[in-house]
Amino acid sequence: MLMQGKNAFENAELAVEVARGACLASVFRTSSTELVEAGQAICWEGDDAKHLFQIVEGVVRLHRIIGEGRRVITAFHFAGDVVGASLLGEFLFTAEAVTDCKIRRISRKSFHQEVARCDELRPAYIDLLCRENAAAHDQMVLLSKKNAEERLCTFILRLASRPGAKRDVLRVPMNRQDIADYLGLTIETVSRTITKLAARNVVVAQGRHDLKILSMEKLARLSGSADDFSEKTCHRVSIH
Repeated sequence: MLMQGKNAFENAELAVEVARGACLASVFRTSSTELVEAGQAICWEGDDAKHLFQIVEGVVRLHRIIGEGRRVITAFHFAGDVVGASLLGEFLFTAEAVTDCKIRRISRKSFHQEVARCDELRPAYIDLLCRENAAAHDQMVLLSKKNAEERLCTFILRLASRPGAKRDVLRVPMNRQDIADYLGLTIETVSRTITKLAARNVVVAQGRHDLKILSMEKLARLSGSADDFSEKTCHRVSIH
């Protein structure tokens, strides 16, 4: 009975999370779908943040350019995610399509009017802002305290934890340069680390965009935060 009660609580919690996401997505449903080819920008760093974007299909990267033209990827967004929710003045990033994408856009004014008008949208919007803030803290810890192996293992686990992801053969839509710029590493370090993980029977690369996960337990342990990626909690972890 206790186990049934626990499962019921977790299912209810998941249902609330799904309902909130669907509720916020309803704001974009009247907007037409736009096609964005891989490599094409959706918005540019420094532009007025006049719109918010919802990703319908595909993967989008957010990046900034720092001294000497170096690129820093700050986040990846996937289908269902909203880009630009926390901005008020101008875009702090350039958003580019990693894969061919479908997106919807809505003016910031219209978005905030809908949130103000609908009681169900306000908690969903606050929830989105809180999750973005938590993701920023997670990324700060990853870059400041974890070594190359821990960073890469954490990244793979986050991808594997996404809804619908196949944990046996994991699809990795971004290339190794994207991964390196997100993890604060060089592409050579990413490649060497994947080779080391293969030698230890943790993950094995299969082609350019697939990783076969041989041991989720080893991957969690090597991430440096195994408690966060237990079988009970892994599905709750988000990449952004």
